Amino acid sequence: MRMPSAVVQVPALRPAVVLWAAPITLARAQSSPFMTGATALQTNILAWLTPIAIILVMVLGAMAMAGRASWGWCLGTIVGIAVAFGAPQIVAWVRAMFGV
Repeated sequence: MRMPSAVVQVPALRPAVVLWAAPITLARAQSSPFMTGATALQTNILAWLTPIAIILVMVLGAMAMAGRASWGWCLGTIVGIAVAFGAPQIVAWVRAMFGV
């Protein structure tokens, strides 16, 4: 004698459940519009910052050749460039450190 199952299986409802759950799964897979905008802003800032950093290093080199550069300007420029171009890695590191 077979025991009745507690779960009733209805094969006709399976496609309906899949179609109902698909938009929820796709919505979770897509990123937030704010994240998309932040990524686009970051890309644009880095595109503008690259030639500015190159010109700044060239100006610092010319100032060093003329003997007018101080170490504070050189170190500040190096740290600024490292922070500007390493921002995504720094943010990922801080988020991982605090478990966010």
